[in-house]
This record gives sequence, structure tokens and C-alpha cells, in this order.
Amino acid sequence: MKRRQFLRAGLIAGAGLVASPTLLLAGNRSPHARGDDATPTPSAGYTPASLELTGTFRQVHDPCIIREGETYHLFCTGAGLMVRSSPDLRRWKLHDDVFRSIPAWARQAVPSVSNLWAPDISYFNGLYHLYYSVSTFGSNISCIGLATTPTLDRASPDFGWADRGMVIQSTRTDDWNAIDPNLILDEDGQPWLAFGSHWSGIKMRRLDPETGLLSAEDETLYALASRAVHPKAIEAPFIIRHEGYYYLFVSFDACCRGVDSTYRIMVGRAERVTGPYVDRAGVPMLEDGGTLVLAGDEHWRGPGHNAVLQEDSGDKLVYHAYDARFGGVPTLRISPLEWDADGWPFVPPA
Repeated sequence: MKRRQFLRAGLIAGAGLVASPTLLLAGNRSPHARGDDATPTPSAGYTPASLELTGTFRQVHDPCIIREGETYHLFCTGAGLMVRSSPDLRRWKLHDDVFRSIPAWARQAVPSVSNLWAPDISYFNGLYHLYYSVSTFGSNISCIGLATTPTLDRASPDFGWADRGMVIQSTRTDDWNAIDPNLILDEDGQPWLAFGSHWSGIKMRRLDPETGLLSAEDETLYALASRAVHPKAIEAPFIIRHEGYYYLFVSFDACCRGVDSTYRIMVGRAERVTGPYVDRAGVPMLEDGGTLVLAGDEHWRGPGHNAVLQEDSGDKLVYHAYDARFGGVPTLRISPLEWDADGWPFVPPA
């Protein structure tokens, strides 16, 4: 089943980042590692630890998450980008979409677009920034848009999403795909946007911190990760800072196929935000490198398109997986993310 058909069947899709003005921005807290001296080796056979969720936690694909005050806000793909909230990461409530209809500029750029994909939520320069994808399945006629709001509190008079238009666009003549955005602030507070799916892999552009749009000072298209063999299935970048390194999480293989999905979460790290990223064995991520963080099991198939929530109480891996005991529905999963003595992330078993 193709992604567009999958979405039309009611099995939603999306993506994202983690941040908050209360020093919860990905990588922008006092880093501290957790974990035993030895890292459990992930495999398709073990069941990962995860929170018990209630409320509207199904029909979630490629989630992104952020906390404002005492409330967590989760975004994922839908007609106009779906929104949920929770007071505790466990109880989830569905709200109205970000957009009532797809912006006119997005329909002009991608005439066949039917819904908005892969949102990414972050906070900088006094605004929440929601980056999102405009595309159709299997095409790189795509673009990334931006919407901003001063607050995520729907009861506040200051709440309201402003459409900031297009950030970046790819066409048939490009060897890359402008979807799956993820924002990271480097150690100097400079924003960067990672993105990419299939084609030549994961890319990055520097952003203007005032506008959230592309920087005119650095127009380099940086290459971060790729796969050599068709269909070159790598996408959904998510970057955090931890203990002096930047960690690039990506998803390998196939999403959007229900119980037949083969998504798995991989990671590499670098000393600079622009790379080079390497896996635990030292293999560059531009040469098919990647260390396994999480693969599927008999119950939870195809985990992927993750975000990382960094808090002083402990890091969380936020992702979707397909519930084989519930018809293969894409379902929100939140697992503890721990760190071994060598500084590599892992999800402990249940």
C-alpha cells in the first residue's frame, strides 16, 4: 500500500523535533548520561520498555513533541497537521488541526497534495516554529513550510498560527527530497534544518535565526547520511546534542505498510552539527553507516520516525509503531532512552 493510500485509509502519518522555552530544547540542557557499562544489543526479538498510554494515542504516525509549561504538545501528519496534548505523557487528547485547509502556496507548489506530512516543532527567537512537509508519495516534487505561534496554549489570547510560507523546495531535477524537516540549535544557538527522504539521503541547511527561513550567509547544502542500494530507504532525521556530540537519528527501510512495515531506528554521531556522522563501528553514515537503536517485534512492527524528548527526569524516545494486535494501526509509543558508558543511546527491554 502506498503512503497516500495508507493515509486515506485513516492511518495517519507525520514527523518531528523536540524543544521548549524552559530549557527543554533538544540538546540545550545540562547533559548527563545514564545506563549501565554494557548496552543491551537491540534485536527484532526483544520488547522495548514503554509508557502505558490512554486517550487518543492511536492513529499517530511520525510524532514530534514539545513541552510548554506543564503541558506536552504532540504533532503528526493529517489533513492540516494533527495536534494532541497531555499533562503527563500518558493521557492524550486530540485537538483541532493546525490548518483548516492546506495553504494556497502549498497547493500551487505541489498541486496533487492531499495532506500535510512530517511536522517538526521547536522553540527559538520567542516563537514556536512548526516546520512541515508538502509532497506526494514517491515524488521529490516537494517543499517544507513553516508556521509560527507565540504560545501553544489554546486558551491564551496570544495563541494563533501564522503561515510563514515556503522554506525550501525540491524538484525532479534535484537528487534530494525536501520533506521530513528537523530543527537543531547548535552549541552557539544557531538554527539548522535537517531533512530528506530516499534519493541521495539526509541533507542540512543553515537557517536565519530571525526569520526561521534559509540563511543567505551560508547556502551550502550539507550531506549528512545516505544509503547506496535502491530504494535508498533512509529518512526522518532527528538531531540532538548530548555530552559534546551531535546524534543523528534516522529511520531505515519501509514505513506505511501496517504490519508489513520494516522501519527501524538508527543513529550516528559527530562532533560538528554538519558532520561527518559515524556509527559505533566508525562507519560514516554517508556510506550506509548506522547503529541500531530499535527494531520491530511480533507486537510492535516498524518502529520509526522518532523524536527525542530531553528532560532532566530522563530522555524519551517518541515514535510510532504498527500494532499487530490492533490491525496494524500506527500507534504512539514513548520509551525511555538511556546512554551507555561509551555515549551511545539504547532503549532498555520491558
